[in-house]
Amino acid sequence: MFKLWCTLCTSTLILLFNFAISSLAIVPTTPPLPILPLPAFSQLKWQQREIIMFFHFGVNTFSDSEWGTGKENPAIFNPVGLDANQWVNTAVEAGVSLMILTAKHHDGFCLWPSKYTDHSVKSSPWKNGKGDVVQEFVNAAKARGVDVGIYLSPWDRHDKRYGNDLQYNEYYLAQLQELLNNYGSVREIWFDGAKGTNAPNISYYFSDWFYMVKELQSSINIFSDAGPDVRWVGNEKGFAGSTCWSTVNRTSLSIGNASIENLLNTGDPQGTDWVPPECDVSIRPGWFWHKSESPKKLSQLLEIYYNSVGRNCLLLLNVPPNTTGLISDTDVHRLKEFRSAIDTIFSTNLAEKGIVKASSQRGGKVGGFGPENVLDSDHIWTYWAPRDVDVKDPWIEIRGTSEGLGFNVVRIQEAIGLGQRIKRHEVYVDGKMVANGTTVGYKRLHRLDKGIVHGQVVRIRIRESKGLPLISSIGLHLDPFWVPNVQ
Repeated sequence: MFKLWCTLCTSTLILLFNFAISSLAIVPTTPPLPILPLPAFSQLKWQQREIIMFFHFGVNTFSDSEWGTGKENPAIFNPVGLDANQWVNTAVEAGVSLMILTAKHHDGFCLWPSKYTDHSVKSSPWKNGKGDVVQEFVNAAKARGVDVGIYLSPWDRHDKRYGNDLQYNEYYLAQLQELLNNYGSVREIWFDGAKGTNAPNISYYFSDWFYMVKELQSSINIFSDAGPDVRWVGNEKGFAGSTCWSTVNRTSLSIGNASIENLLNTGDPQGTDWVPPECDVSIRPGWFWHKSESPKKLSQLLEIYYNSVGRNCLLLLNVPPNTTGLISDTDVHRLKEFRSAIDTIFSTNLAEKGIVKASSQRGGKVGGFGPENVLDSDHIWTYWAPRDVDVKDPWIEIRGTSEGLGFNVVRIQEAIGLGQRIKRHEVYVDGKMVANGTTVGYKRLHRLDKGIVHGQVVRIRIRESKGLPLISSIGLHLDPFWVPNVQ
């Protein structure tokens, strides 16, 4: 009896031991701590759009000017064929999910029937003064599931209140309330500091405006030189800095200050605020439509793409409607070419043909942070993370099949939901460096200077990082449109 009891005790102890071991084995490895600051949900969604569209339209379209005088007669505004559905269809075919309209430009003419001024569509012959461009824009976008944004110029060359701080700021806030209360959900609102040298001195109550915007639409992103949600990149070429941080100190920024353009372009690795950059550029030389102008070549648009989206930015591409009220056929065609080219380049990831390996991985093979995560479809929340001790020179590599790999574009993406980390990185093919750079952020694209390279092993080394580098995606792509100037 005693022997049987001992046997039962031993069996029970073994079962308990095995259960304890198995219980320990299934405890998941925790993610690494974030590196602050972090993006808000609305900023993450904004970043993933990659390309959005601007529509500069108003009396300037009919006066053949860029900056109106404010003295234009509303009678010149008569886009008899205006079709906002065509605008939206053009955007959708270009892969765009957010469209921003110039509800009021510097000339002060309003594309909606504001009750606070007669200088608007209600004083024009278009639809006998009963039209509302903003409403048609919003209705067309909603029908296709596209989000909308609004630009309301702070500088107003028409309104007599401009120059009087209190009266004009009250007027401006009243129009903000009209737009944000009466036209449904607005995802981005655009503020700038553009103003002529001879304009009256005035103080804009930006803080009051921002508070009002957030009160009326809490999920909106506010764009300006100083954010608070999205910052200007510092130029209108569509180019970010080769080093580009989403982080910056907002206290270092101010709206309309030309001396901070370099800071806007590069950001600050020590920045305490997440204020990612937006690259604004027009498909044509001007922002408004001019009969004498043509859209940029495909090669120019691709160059802009690589230097904006490919440098941790979002691209805001302006496509101005013409005097008929339509996007011109030449622009529609160029946008289709542009979208087709992007799809051609990035729809195939040659890295998926290889085997991915890394210097180490957090939690070991069952930790959930293995290098295989860089080849899945989630570019934010699944990622490769090295072990905590592997911080000096971690690497991840793609080993090709016997045929090898042939590509001329390398794509690297960070898991920015846990902060922007990488400060310096290098790319090697069979031991030879083919590209190097500083920041990565949401997306870094290296278009190789010497064209297509062939090799068996592509290794990415992280030479310097704020904490553990977290790589969410890697791509090796073939760009057939890229013809490098090889000396």
